[in-house]
Amino acid sequence: MLDDTLKAQLGAYLERVTQPFEIVASLNDSEASRETLELLQTIVGLRSDKITLKTDGQDARRPSFSLQRTGSDTQLRFAGLPLGHEFTSLVLALLWTGGHPPKVEQEVIDQIKGLDGDYAFEVYMSLTCHNCPDVVQAFSLMAVLNPKVRTTVIEGGAFQDEVNAREIMAVPMVYLNGQVFGSGRMTLEEIVGKLDTGAAAKDAAKISAKAPYDVLIIGGGPAGAAAAVYAARKGIRTGLAAERFGGQVNDTLAIENYISVLETDGPKFAMGLEAHARTYDVDIMNLQRAEQIIPAAQPGGLIEVKLANGGSLKGKTVILSTGARWRNVNVPGEQEYKNKGVAYCPHCDGPLFKGKRTAVIGGGNSGIEAAIDLAGIVAHVTVIEFADQLKADAVLVRKLNSLPNVTVHTNAQTTEITGAEGKVNGLRYKDRATNEEHLVPLEGVFVQIGLVPNTEWLKGTLELSRHGEIVVDARGATSVPGVFAAGDATTVPFKQIVIAAGDGAKAALSAFDHLIRTSA
Repeated sequence: MLDDTLKAQLGAYLERVTQPFEIVASLNDSEASRETLELLQTIVGLRSDKITLKTDGQDARRPSFSLQRTGSDTQLRFAGLPLGHEFTSLVLALLWTGGHPPKVEQEVIDQIKGLDGDYAFEVYMSLTCHNCPDVVQAFSLMAVLNPKVRTTVIEGGAFQDEVNAREIMAVPMVYLNGQVFGSGRMTLEEIVGKLDTGAAAKDAAKISAKAPYDVLIIGGGPAGAAAAVYAARKGIRTGLAAERFGGQVNDTLAIENYISVLETDGPKFAMGLEAHARTYDVDIMNLQRAEQIIPAAQPGGLIEVKLANGGSLKGKTVILSTGARWRNVNVPGEQEYKNKGVAYCPHCDGPLFKGKRTAVIGGGNSGIEAAIDLAGIVAHVTVIEFADQLKADAVLVRKLNSLPNVTVHTNAQTTEITGAEGKVNGLRYKDRATNEEHLVPLEGVFVQIGLVPNTEWLKGTLELSRHGEIVVDARGATSVPGVFAAGDATTVPFKQIVIAAGDGAKAALSAFDHLIRTSA
């Protein structure tokens, strides 16, 4: 199952195990159980002095296995084979159970250990989901650190009947004590903050006590990270508050057009952004959503940014890099059936529609790439494009046209996503040339129609375009003195990572120049 290279790497990692633990497997006579047993025997063979294997587990889900530290009440279980994207999650779970310290702030560790209650989490994931590992690893670590937290990680493909019974159509999907807790990408800090109800007030007080910054950056995507690096390199006090460091990059699968980086994926790129910013003296405040900006009362004064948790930050200059989010198609049924057949990430959720009929709304690069990916998994893909022709690159269109299980409708306006019994069962569209209505029976709809800038909170404070983008000049300056902006939230055309990063650097240099010219 594991080649010699992977075994050697795994063996090197397992050398870090310092505390003994046992793996207890619940198996049957299926091929999946045979493969699970083979994997577990390999793991134990690489570190048999610290890890033991038992095969007398009584869990109803088979195959599954638990990791149980000797003398501890840790309750962490994997149901199905955690390979693919989740192999790293398994390795980390083995290390943490074996006493290797996690790379997490001590404050967060203490917060996890202090959680008091009865938490039984079920985390559904797929092996091709690039958003799932962070969520799986977060809940795994919580189970290792706090015996009151019980976590079961379930590979949806291995337990399809369970997925169907719960009508799970998007991953990661998390249940707490049998009720839906959350879905989609979640960080460890977000999860802990949701459970620790007193955390927000404490965090707000801590943030409000911070001294003013020379440059305060709002947003942690490529633009914000670049701005932070360039500002900090000038030796000025730099702070960065982000709702989610990395921004929408976290939801991107393949990145192949960032110059000098031949190929990477979004989560890895986002980690690189944060790591680079942290090499400098940047005060990074993650999970902070800005709600209001108050311009300086007088030239050279402080600009204030109020946060959703009640805290506030101040800066001599501010750089806005709040990015954008997926645009909704805004038709009846979209919100009602979100995560019940309506999805936005084909790489994450595509495997859940194996053998089913799906549609992709949008004929740009993102839409056609999604359709091509889905065509290899699902029974059939219908592409709905509003314009009279596909807008994707020619190479993508040629590939799409070569696929036998794809139908394309151009000049088509989506009018409704239909459903029954709580899940999607069809899509209605209107032929814009004839006004004729059509119904496409299907089980899944993937929306890929572009972006909306995250700027609603700025209305009435500074100039926005009719599309809601922050109006900036060639230097990244906004209509408010001392406030600059960069990235997908601005009027700069072509929403690309490399452009956002360049504009972030430019905004930081402009902010520094502003400080020099306005300082007393």
